[in-house]
Amino acid sequence: MKNRTAIGIVCIILAVAVTFVVSPFVNKISEQKVEVFRFTKDISQGTQITDADFEIAEILKANVPANAITEKDKVIGKYASTDILIGDYATSARLTADANSASHILGSLNGDKVAMSITINSFAGGLSGKLENGDIVSIYVTDKNGETTVPGELKYVKVITTTTAGGIDEAEVVPNEDGSFELPTTITVLVSVKQASILANYEENASMHVALVYRGDDAKAQQFLDAEDKFLATAKPANGGDSTNG
Repeated sequence: MKNRTAIGIVCIILAVAVTFVVSPFVNKISEQKVEVFRFTKDISQGTQITDADFEIAEILKANVPANAITEKDKVIGKYASTDILIGDYATSARLTADANSASHILGSLNGDKVAMSITINSFAGGLSGKLENGDIVSIYVTDKNGETTVPGELKYVKVITTTTAGGIDEAEVVPNEDGSFELPTTITVLVSVKQASILANYEENASMHVALVYRGDDAKAQQFLDAEDKFLATAKPANGGDSTNG
């Protein structure tokens, strides 16, 4: 009888503790709010995020999405790794710091530019395997008569990636047991439809040699591409000769 009474008293104490101590504590935690970043417009993949693209929202901690970003400096300046819809929260899955990865660039194509691969005809022709995603290059063309020119339409071109004969992109190449690497056999570049047509012709009727123009800051690299776009807007159709732009 005494044991039953003792057990009953313990149960009552536990019930009171749960009701007046544990439950309020749990409720308090669940009602805590966290600041997250909610997008206020639709954003296309590849777009750089600015302060005007999102708002700060306070939501219950229990409702915070997985991998939500709660630090503003980890949102501004990053790039959309996928299409973002108005009302979406900033998460690590939706943003990336790298705008030049092959998958990122290929996923952001919208018809204005196309991705096209050209063959590396020699070790030297592909900058000895040293090209990287985001490099700005000039393409030297040697025709069947042995004349080499730099067509203005191909003076500043952005490298998306290089690929080995086995289909491995530059970012995924791993060293062999002896420390050597499988060398690329193609270069994939970001070009306009006009440039793609010119490259297709040279792929069949000439050989191409790539020279590195710039590697580094994205804003500086874009200046070269902007100059190329300006030239393309006014250039006459290429005839295989040297139409070098300023």
